Amino acid sequence: MKGLFPEVLFEVLGVPVRDTVVSTWFMILVIAWAVYVLGRRKPEALEMLVGFVMDIVSGVMGRPVEPYLPLLGSLTIFIAVANTFGAVPVFVSPTRDINTPAALALVVLFSVHYFGIRERGLGYLKSLANPLETISQLSRTLSLTLRLFGNVISTELITAVVFSLVPLIAPLLFIAFSMFTGILQAYIFTVLAAVYIDAAVASHEISPPSAA
Repeated sequence: MKGLFPEVLFEVLGVPVRDTVVSTWFMILVIAWAVYVLGRRKPEALEMLVGFVMDIVSGVMGRPVEPYLPLLGSLTIFIAVANTFGAVPVFVSPTRDINTPAALALVVLFSVHYFGIRERGLGYLKSLANPLETISQLSRTLSLTLRLFGNVISTELITAVVFSLVPLIAPLLFIAFSMFTGILQAYIFTVLAAVYIDAAVASHEISPPSAA
């Protein structure tokens, strides 16, 4: 049975490389290969995936979503695959390592500020001068990290316990359940990222009164 926590497999120049990192490398290769094959043989499948992500994002953003689609779509695909990659024999879910959810949450944090400055100029930085806003930014980054990590590790823990008690049919049901929750967590993470970006780029200008 796989360990529930990341394990060091080898070192590169003294830097430990964990099993979650190796799984991430292979996962990226799988995603790149799948996109290449679908792009050549089933381009309509990619169009359906893009349309699905656009529908998700459009439901929470009150503006055209195309400028943010590369980021949000990449987050959706990466997290959905990462959360379910542990179902593949030999590999583990990259998101069981808290460093991966933390890195994804930091990507969202810096992307929010990038889009905010791009859309509203340097005046956007004034909104960060408020200590409460700074605390809010840090707390939601921590929340994104712990929500994703906690759901993945708790689901794997339950699966491991059930597997040790009933090592045949029941674990298969929990593996299916973990795959479902993994995709659900990708959806939630993407929606929250879209909400944060939308709030950052929202215009705070007051419309001039109409002429009498």
